[in-house]
Amino acid sequence: MTQAMKRRSIAIAGCGIGGLATGLLLARAGERVALFERFEKPRPIGSGLMIQPTGLAVLAKLHLAERIRHEGARIDRLFGRAGDRVVLDVSYSAMPRGDRFGIGIHRASLFAALHDAILAEGIDIRTDHTVVGSRLVAGGRSLLFADGQASEGFDLVVDGLGTRSALAPPTGYELDYGALWASLDWPGGSPLDPHTLSQRYRRSSTMAGVLPLGVGAGETLRAAFFWSLKGTDYPRSRETGLAAWKQEVLALWPECEPFLEQIVDRDQLTFARYAHRTLKTPLEDRLVHIGDAWHSASPQLGQGANMALLDAWALARALSEHGDIAQALTEAIALRRRHVKLYQALTCLFTPVYQSDSRLLPFVRDRLVGPVSKLWPATAIQASMVSGLIGDPLGTLGLEEYSALVETQALPA
Repeated sequence: MTQAMKRRSIAIAGCGIGGLATGLLLARAGERVALFERFEKPRPIGSGLMIQPTGLAVLAKLHLAERIRHEGARIDRLFGRAGDRVVLDVSYSAMPRGDRFGIGIHRASLFAALHDAILAEGIDIRTDHTVVGSRLVAGGRSLLFADGQASEGFDLVVDGLGTRSALAPPTGYELDYGALWASLDWPGGSPLDPHTLSQRYRRSSTMAGVLPLGVGAGETLRAAFFWSLKGTDYPRSRETGLAAWKQEVLALWPECEPFLEQIVDRDQLTFARYAHRTLKTPLEDRLVHIGDAWHSASPQLGQGANMALLDAWALARALSEHGDIAQALTEAIALRRRHVKLYQALTCLFTPVYQSDSRLLPFVRDRLVGPVSKLWPATAIQASMVSGLIGDPLGTLGLEEYSALVETQALPA
């Protein structure tokens, strides 16, 4: 922020990844920030995720990349089979720069890193505030809460409430398929590579995956296990019982048995639903939507948290360059719109290939796309897509890639 700009008051609705990162960036830039959270104590929702080079570049600016790298698991490859056929084989090393990687991490670890930094900065967090709307007031915008109360007016409200944001108009659609998730210990002697996101498929309707999560704040290697499931089948799946479900998983992927042995209660499994939505106009008078509140999609390309981090950086950069809030919001959206559109389109294209009732798409995937994807330049294109780097989002935002090749080579296996 230039010295000529006054210190602005900014309310951030939601303490998710995007909201916390935005609050941290703006507070460090000299803005007066207040975060609003519906829970009595801020907490993460979800299981594992992957931090890509895009998100890692923003975390490096927040001075959190080293913590995330040490708590998470370095991911060098995404690998998937359908029967005996290899239908997914993406290595970060296929890109021209050979030191790129992803990081598998529990959402709680990423949340804790951001939340600890928020507390260290003394940023105002107002918990037990369920946001149900907002309204323009004299000289600003006020948040409205479920208990009938309202906040003071702020110069700007940032909507980080996610897909079902009460601050955004309804749009988009819920996807047919979701996933059951469980966070588990990494079994000793597992044949799976602790630096690979591994998946198994049967057609497009059945998928299992294991994502290494690192050690978090502890000492035990962890993993996220996920099982693709149609939303309409979830109630019936609960009725059939845990033993029947495990038999179904093992029939697809016997090597998962050491993971499944740790699941002794159905409540260890969380069912996540996904939606595809994009707000045509992600900004209003003194209000801007970021992350899933602006654009949400299937997690097939694993970009949700990374896109939210990029949105946070774009907004902070634009506000630092423009004293006029309306001009800053227009610039922030312009910085991100092309990359958002690109990944929304790619997600729409690839999701049915891995999660749908189609019989034709998996046939094409397994017999045509799979073999071709092992050849250059398809290998490099796939890696660029997964890493989030297609469309040069970092260059657009003036960000540099985080590189720690020497240090990461020394990380324990």
